[in-house]
Amino acid sequence: MRRDSIFYQLFQQSPTLLFELLTNRPPNASEYRFDSVAVKEPKFEIDGVFLPPENDGVGVVYFCEVQFQKDEMLYERVIAESSLYFYRNRARFSDWQAVIIYPARNVEQSDLYPHRSFLNGGQVHRVYLDELGDIRSLSVGVALMVLTTLNKAQALEQARYLLAKTRQQVPPSTSQAIIEMITTIIAYKFERLNRTEVESMLGIALKKTRLYQDIKEEGQQEEAVNLTIRQLSKRFGKISNDLHASISSLPLPVLEELSEALLDFTSLAELQAWLQARSLNPNIAQSND
Repeated sequence: MRRDSIFYQLFQQSPTLLFELLTNRPPNASEYRFDSVAVKEPKFEIDGVFLPPENDGVGVVYFCEVQFQKDEMLYERVIAESSLYFYRNRARFSDWQAVIIYPARNVEQSDLYPHRSFLNGGQVHRVYLDELGDIRSLSVGVALMVLTTLNKAQALEQARYLLAKTRQQVPPSTSQAIIEMITTIIAYKFERLNRTEVESMLGIALKKTRLYQDIKEEGQQEEAVNLTIRQLSKRFGKISNDLHASISSLPLPVLEELSEALLDFTSLAELQAWLQARSLNPNIAQSND
């Protein structure tokens, strides 16, 4: 299930949702913008960043990580990347904060001692979704986060409740986006069911939801990248980080073409030449249309 995509879509629609998870929220929370940022030398990208309005002078930048699988080096990476971005942009920000969202405590990194100052000093905030309380007592936005953690039976029951609550309490101007998010979450949990069956369970026409299609396509993209990397690794051994990054950036149609072309490659040099040709000719993947 593409939980990170779902969460980041939620934050894109409503950046203030992050601050509902925190005890102390900035006074200008409603003016924050959700974005991703890149840092060069060393090069990396942070997907979940909440930027204060530029016209307010220096402000606090918030970093967010959605972590549903155990990663024993998570805090090393998050703290290092956050600190480096803050260093590169020190003139713009007065402080940085990080928010890590877990489904439960047992997913958290085991060795916390080296990071005790950050974790106990109020700079890194940990949110455990299963400890937020009854989903029906939460705001709709936070409830959607919790919905991703429930088993199928619970999720279906609570999804129906949230759909009814949205129709009754949320203005039509924003209710459609929430309904799309609910149906997307349920569609992923019941991925073996066809569209008609999911529609029947929820009473929603999924064919009208753009979000479902967007995230579905992103999931297909990730699967295609992983399959391609596995195929190349079997033939040529470990793939370098640069090649991995180049392949990951390819659109789905080009990845599909590469999965066929790689069967004829005899060396990584041929792969690099193939990628270079696509870089110089961005429309080559559509040449047969």
